[in-house]
Amino acid sequence: MNPLKIIHNFGNLTKCHSRRPLSCIALGVFLATTILSTERLLAHTRCLNQIKSTDSLILADPEGHPILAKNASAPRIPASTLKLLTSLAAIHELGLDYRFKTAFYTDKQHNLIVKGYGDPLLISEVLEKIAQRIPGKIPFVNSIVLDNSYFSRSISIPGRGHSTNPYDAPPSALSANFSTIKIARDKEGSVISDEPQTPLTPLAKKIGSKIDAGRGRFTIGDDPDLAARYAGELICEFLIKAGVAVHGSIKLGSVPEDAKLLFVYHSPFTLNQVIQKMLEYSNNFIAHQLLLTMGAERFAPPGTLNKGLEVLRKFAREELGLRHATIVEGSGISRTNRISAQGMLRVLMRFRPHHELMRRKGNLYYKTGTLKEVRTCAGYIEDGEDKLHPFAIFINRPLPNLDSIIQCIKESIVPRKRANRVTEIEN
Repeated sequence: MNPLKIIHNFGNLTKCHSRRPLSCIALGVFLATTILSTERLLAHTRCLNQIKSTDSLILADPEGHPILAKNASAPRIPASTLKLLTSLAAIHELGLDYRFKTAFYTDKQHNLIVKGYGDPLLISEVLEKIAQRIPGKIPFVNSIVLDNSYFSRSISIPGRGHSTNPYDAPPSALSANFSTIKIARDKEGSVISDEPQTPLTPLAKKIGSKIDAGRGRFTIGDDPDLAARYAGELICEFLIKAGVAVHGSIKLGSVPEDAKLLFVYHSPFTLNQVIQKMLEYSNNFIAHQLLLTMGAERFAPPGTLNKGLEVLRKFAREELGLRHATIVEGSGISRTNRISAQGMLRVLMRFRPHHELMRRKGNLYYKTGTLKEVRTCAGYIEDGEDKLHPFAIFINRPLPNLDSIIQCIKESIVPRKRANRVTEIEN
């Protein structure tokens, strides 16, 4: 509405008298509604002006009807917001109560055989509890044999680099601590463990000595067999701590036909909790493990990238109607992935019952994504009536942060006085 018209109507309102109170009330409501609509229209304009030709934005009402959109059908690099699609596919394929497992066997030579099934949360605390179940089942351990065959050993994830950064950790059917080590240096410069719950194993010491860094978390390398060996070394340390003698070596192998099953360890973490941790820390390793597990469960082991992608793409196509998305892996680390803001809206509408698995800041539930010259964010804005408005922002150009855009769309839903200011969202 023309601002002069609003002023004119406001002038009429001041002339109201007691003989026409209902007319005055009606006019007041009209003016209030008009002013609010005008404020939101201006907010919409401010938001859209920040979206350039390389970017996309969509904001919808709680029923999924777009109320603000620009370039919404254009395919964009989603970065780590793709993990929301991977999470949905895993929930559909495996179920929220799914628990990863690890099997333990022994043979006539008193070897301990450990077969991994892709558990992404075999952390030190879990491995120590597992080792405490061994005493009494076997008198001693000769060699520790690691069966890493549930996943293919030759998996190349598009976009995964060869750095020591944790986000480049390789997938592995048997691994520990996300296929990473956390190390520091003592006063003499020697490598030490930087986690009180994690002993420094020979492999961790060897890898840490080659890394020119003081302290931090680093991947163990590209080889999934190294990941399995590191898990075996930790199991060995915890067995000794539990009072079980280990006489032989740690080696890769397979479960022999005459092996005796000691027990199957089921993770204390449900898939629901696994996804929550993946989204909270934007963990690429967990996303890779989920994708490969879906492929192995659907098409029989070994899990491969192609098997996992077949599951993920079929879910995206048949369950969500995403027929034009390009998906080459499940974490969002690849720049080849493409999905539109409209496509992400479909993901968000299906993910809504699980929105509390996402990070939260005030009335914002969100998942961010970051690659070089790519910033993305997808999630929900909760309005004053506890209703969720899904949104997706894809910025495929250099941009310091998304905070101003997110604040803008928040204010287009919730009046400024009630919209919690976004200071800085975490990646």
